[in-house]
Amino acid sequence: MSYRKLIIDGKDTIFADNINAYLLDAPNVFLERRTKPLCDVPPIISGSMPNDGGNLIIEADQYEEFIRREPRAQKFIRRFMMGNEFIKGLDRYCLWLVDATVEEIKSMPLVEERVEAVQRFRLSSKRETTRKLADRPSLFGEIRQPTTDYIAIPVVSSERRKYIPMGFMSPTLIAGNKLFVIPDAELFHFGMLMSSVHMAWTSTVCGRLKSDYSYSSSIVYNNFPWLCPTEPQYHEIRRAAQAILDARALYPSWTLAQLYDPNKMPPELRAAHEHNDRLIIELYHFEGMTELEMITQLLLMYEELSEYVDQRRERS
Repeated sequence: MSYRKLIIDGKDTIFADNINAYLLDAPNVFLERRTKPLCDVPPIISGSMPNDGGNLIIEADQYEEFIRREPRAQKFIRRFMMGNEFIKGLDRYCLWLVDATVEEIKSMPLVEERVEAVQRFRLSSKRETTRKLADRPSLFGEIRQPTTDYIAIPVVSSERRKYIPMGFMSPTLIAGNKLFVIPDAELFHFGMLMSSVHMAWTSTVCGRLKSDYSYSSSIVYNNFPWLCPTEPQYHEIRRAAQAILDARALYPSWTLAQLYDPNKMPPELRAAHEHNDRLIIELYHFEGMTELEMITQLLLMYEELSEYVDQRRERS
């Protein structure tokens, strides 16, 4: 006896020919974890991990007093962001002692005190790799800070938002490990990533923290099937991406959390996103498709691209 397959999504019931691993009426396509992007786009990396017991971090309410007591440390203090600080515009700082000499550190007692605390914290760890980091206690445990402007992507973001807030950051802003960073990315990549097409892909294949999006480099970004635009399309998408940034700039006191609150999103920003979405949808030839249909096509594109890439790898 055969039974009809049903997908029940809230109040909607969908008769399905096939229910895949993503609970979609779509082919069985399985994404693998990739260490490099499937397409020719800039690599994505995690931000730097302090692994310091909090001793290299200077909270906003500590900053003024720390500078007052240790003024020579100011040149070694940088703005520091995890995902929460990035989205909510919160102030947080860190001691970034990459270029500091031993003599300079010893000349700043409060800094030296924190560095010694980092060393004790790491030596007390049960993990051998952390204990080894005690040999360089003035530095973050893992340093991956870009030397150029970069796109920052929060690892975790509320599912209430239509778009995951992303933005261009200066290399002087230290990105922590709750941010992904894309060094050397430009406006075209920003426009693609901030599109409804990329969000449809993300919301389908990403992990979840409770119900929030948990972005992934190895699954979401590295497997996303990018298309090559024509030169006119490329420049149109760049202009649309810049328009998104320009619309944000009209509200300088607003945080990304406020700008992308679905109930408060400014009309100029909403219009800029809608224009960008139309351009990306046209690039993919997704005009008139539902989100489910777009996701199905993206999965099929991924399957075709991954087979091509894997075959090339086997021949090389």
